[in-house]
Amino acid sequence: MNVPMKLIEHEQVIDLSTWHAVCSSGLAAACGTIGAMKKVHVVFHDGGGGHRNAAVALQTVISQQQRDWQIELIQFQDLTDRLDVLRKLTGIRIQQQYNILLQSGWTLGSTYLLRLLQATIRIFHGPLVNLLERFWREKPADLLISVIPHFNRQICESWTKVYPGRPFVTIITDLADFPPRFWIEPIRDQYVIAGTEKAAAQARAMDHDDAHIFLTSGMILRPDFYLEDSSDPAELRRGMALRPDLPTAIVLFGGHGSKVMYSITERLNAAGLPLQLILICGRNEELAARLRAHQWQMPVHVVGFTKEVHRLMRAADFLIGKPGPGSVAEAMVRKLPVLIECNAWTLPQERYNAKWVKEKGVGIVLKSFEDVAEGVRRMLDPAALAAFRRNVAAEENHAVFEIPEILAKLLGELPQSAKPKEFVPVARVRESS
Repeated sequence: MNVPMKLIEHEQVIDLSTWHAVCSSGLAAACGTIGAMKKVHVVFHDGGGGHRNAAVALQTVISQQQRDWQIELIQFQDLTDRLDVLRKLTGIRIQQQYNILLQSGWTLGSTYLLRLLQATIRIFHGPLVNLLERFWREKPADLLISVIPHFNRQICESWTKVYPGRPFVTIITDLADFPPRFWIEPIRDQYVIAGTEKAAAQARAMDHDDAHIFLTSGMILRPDFYLEDSSDPAELRRGMALRPDLPTAIVLFGGHGSKVMYSITERLNAAGLPLQLILICGRNEELAARLRAHQWQMPVHVVGFTKEVHRLMRAADFLIGKPGPGSVAEAMVRKLPVLIECNAWTLPQERYNAKWVKEKGVGIVLKSFEDVAEGVRRMLDPAALAAFRRNVAAEENHAVFEIPEILAKLLGELPQSAKPKEFVPVARVRESS
């Protein structure tokens, strides 16, 4: 029985922050018995915005497809807080510390910090597995999904001890793994969903057989990035008090912004280029206030946290940002070339993304944003911009619609159409404008 579903944020279940698909009618009789539905857990955390986005994207598209699955999103940090050593020492959660590093640009030496975190996880392996085992026993499900790195060994081991034979799936939300023990573990019970050939090859190198590796056409993104948008970019710019005829860059450094956005704006403002900026600061309210307080010679539009990034991208010609997998993938779906940076300060798990951008010819990779003005000059060259746009147009990513079919296969269900009619390829919209 298919009943329309709605999303409710932060409904408390066993003292955990979770998201649920629930019956929109509010009547149990209309929904049928819960026992008839397959139960699926999705584990995420808020270190960066991409993991929550992936979990909610999956939940949303499954709800839209009206599958008979009960989806529960489990916040991993809430579940494991009692074992958070860094929180005990500093009073700040691991995911909060990670976001502070991103906001402040304190990422030099992040490879060392990452390996230190992984060593700590290994030390607490036993207590983590025991804690997770107790939770799975209290919260049974037919399928378990992880959209987080680092902890997949503990999640998988605890799950298979409690429910041997029930599938455990890791959806990689980076373009590639950063081995060892980042996304892919040398454990035969882990199914891996990879968005690139590189990530699939890494899974094979860890001795996963083809039956445990699924290759999608890209990274999972929120379904709203695929919504048809026939709005006029010039009108969108007018609505933001920008010039309708001026080349426009959208500056995006994830859901928590980064202070480097201010120096980028300063350099571009001083360069006197024919350019205007849409600056997405995310939850970094201090950065947004600082950008708004300055009197810029170039037109700028400052945005705080928003769920309308897909709409704002419609008003842009290209993206300036860090080589985060989410930002790059979103730009590809919205058909925007990218101008990114890669150097010693770049997070190690994001460095392959810069290589991917170069190989695909979908943008420019700078060694430092100190050269952002020269990078923009190169981007604005008509021949170069046309070539970038052709290469971007060749990228097709429908992973969010492909993944539910993979999960259905693991649940032993027959396939159904994975792509709702209301989602129109963005390429077709942008080409017609």
